[in-house]
Amino acid sequence: MRIVVTGASGNVGSALLRRLRLDGEHEVVGVARRVPAGVVDGVRWVSVDLAEPGSRGRLCQAFAGADAVVHLAWAFQPSHQVGYLESVGVGGSQRVLQASAVADVAHVVHVSSVGAYSPKRDDRAVDESWPVDGVPTSSYSRHKAAVERLLDGYDGPPVARLRPGIAGQASAGSALLRYGLPVVVPAKMVGALPALPMPAGLTIAMVHADDLADAIVRVLERRAEGAFNLAAPTPVTAPMIAEVLGARWVDTPAGLARGALALSWHARLQPLAPGWFDLACGVPALDSSRAVDELGWSPKTDAVSVLRELVEGMSRAGAGDTAVLRERSVRSELADLFRHGPVSHRVRP
Repeated sequence: MRIVVTGASGNVGSALLRRLRLDGEHEVVGVARRVPAGVVDGVRWVSVDLAEPGSRGRLCQAFAGADAVVHLAWAFQPSHQVGYLESVGVGGSQRVLQASAVADVAHVVHVSSVGAYSPKRDDRAVDESWPVDGVPTSSYSRHKAAVERLLDGYDGPPVARLRPGIAGQASAGSALLRYGLPVVVPAKMVGALPALPMPAGLTIAMVHADDLADAIVRVLERRAEGAFNLAAPTPVTAPMIAEVLGARWVDTPAGLARGALALSWHARLQPLAPGWFDLACGVPALDSSRAVDELGWSPKTDAVSVLRELVEGMSRAGAGDTAVLRERSVRSELADLFRHGPVSHRVRP
């Protein structure tokens, strides 16, 4: 099978390429803005900037002869440049869908997110029928919901839309540090937090990147269509996060915690937008029964273990072989800060 993967250099993309290499029977094309040179580990790389309106032609060339396209590409920073994030997430997704239709690709797998869902009403897990109107105060959520609407009106190849929880693995540690912490905070400080002020209602659906990659391959093998939730059975809560961090959990009113995050973000002290806090407090737990029943999928790693691996990866600045997953250090981040400005404003990191 000839499979083209957009966003192949990122967290989930690296796990998917790893999983596809295990099969050893696929021709894989990796699409990313910053790519390794030539053919690496059997993957042919193509550089495409999905933010560019003219990128559709390059995508058509990359998709020519493909049996399937897996669309993973998304931008998480610069958080202060929402227009750029939309041009990658929504505009880029639209161009991927258009190019898939032009290239007559047989199957498209779009990896959406739990973030596309409307806010929860209680603690019950929701299935794929839950509304996908997003959390309005989160640009990430709004953009994921906007792509869901694009898919609703799409007249092209059959599409599967996957809605995973937060996907994690140790090699994403440096990327998470880069996107979520001030540049002067060293990795080893991740486990040195004495207290964690978070509201009791915060819950986060999680899935290991390898489990998500396994689900994607199962979807490809079955040419499955429609929506699939993908998450480890029990979501992570504020007390669980504190325990993994070795910190004391302090039950804090959501408004107070959000206010502190928003002030530090607006003051350019840290790069994490307050919409991520709203997302963590608002999105529902996920019922993954459809994936279990129809794909035979079963996550091997529970949510707390995913969190532990992520925290461990962050504490040692875990990294991968691509530009997105490159190792992060205070020295390298300060150098990038002086050369290119803060990551929260940097349109071309």
